[in-house]
Amino acid sequence: MNSTQRSHSGSIQSPRSPSSHPFLSVFVTDPVKLGNGVQAYISYRVITKTNFPDYQGPEKIVIRRYSDFVWLHDRLFERYKGIFIPPVPEKSAVEKFRFSAEFIEMRRQALDIFVNRIASHPDLQQSEDLRTFLQVDEERMERARSQEIGIFKKKPADLMQIFKDVQSKVSDVIMGKEKPVEESNPEYEKLKRYIFELEDHLAEAQKHAYRLVKRHRELGETLSDFGKAVKLLGACEGKTLGKAFTDLGMKSEALSVKLEKEAYNLLMNFEEPLKEYVRSVQSIKATMGERANAFKHQCELAETIKMKEINLDKLMLTRSDKVGEAEIEYHELKAEGEEATRKFETIVRLMSEEIVRFQEQKTLDLGIAFHELAKGQAHLANEIANGWRSLLPKLEACSPTQT
Repeated sequence: MNSTQRSHSGSIQSPRSPSSHPFLSVFVTDPVKLGNGVQAYISYRVITKTNFPDYQGPEKIVIRRYSDFVWLHDRLFERYKGIFIPPVPEKSAVEKFRFSAEFIEMRRQALDIFVNRIASHPDLQQSEDLRTFLQVDEERMERARSQEIGIFKKKPADLMQIFKDVQSKVSDVIMGKEKPVEESNPEYEKLKRYIFELEDHLAEAQKHAYRLVKRHRELGETLSDFGKAVKLLGACEGKTLGKAFTDLGMKSEALSVKLEKEAYNLLMNFEEPLKEYVRSVQSIKATMGERANAFKHQCELAETIKMKEINLDKLMLTRSDKVGEAEIEYHELKAEGEEATRKFETIVRLMSEEIVRFQEQKTLDLGIAFHELAKGQAHLANEIANGWRSLLPKLEACSPTQT
């Protein structure tokens, strides 16, 4: 893939752009396995090309590992409430596939998309954490990872409980089932329903894309085995029939290679983009959870402020000596409530902008993915038809004369 075009990444700027036009392009390349056993991991060369003034120069190359990408995601999620943080690809659940060439390339492609979505986002591309990720050496990156923020400072046991709670409650929070505090907004309710339906439909499409890849591979393997068997059969026959069988076997093996190639293209250019959008929708749901929490916090503070105000009025009526202390508490709480309202309104505003950006990017990326599917299938069907057609004269010569 060249430096001016990147499918599904969201990055459309070129490092060859004129210096007057700001650009930030990132390339995740050269995965290398390091270490042995349970300590083994994959490192990547991350190449940054930019003319942003806050960066050290026009090009920077650093070495990063998967946990560094996770660190960047978590930092951005903690700092940028209301923005849909691009998803990081999940870890391999099956140990034996962790270091397969195919999995490594899928992971590399997904990480490339992840970091370029950040680099092309008008707010996230200004992030200090992104600059750290793209520029500092490995030692400083490791130190940065150890300086975790928010919930990530907690102990592993606490984290496990947090994630279990989130997993069990996130749908209730998003859908407003935790009564009585819920956001009453018809447009937002419509958006939530759409996101949940989109997740289901994308997951179903991705499941069938996986089956399509599997069927191509199985057919390729079957054709390869058939080709070997027919060639052995041809070796036992006479010259004319034997030659025809050998040609048939060789053509079957050649077509099996084309099927395997198309299976790989389907995996990388169709199934993986669908899977990436399933992850993207889950990121949107996480932001919706943050919005629900912000709304709930704002409402709870509003109720507390009302109670403090009533209590303050009572103290003033009785001329209590606690009026001064109560006034301070009231004003502090009121300021906190105003800040909570501002945070919630910011999340609402950002989400409105983000959903427009998401829809535009989704239309572009899935349009490319389905185009790749149709183009690949048409090309494969044509090659298979031409392959079998080329054998017909030889096979007809071995057949009885047709009347």
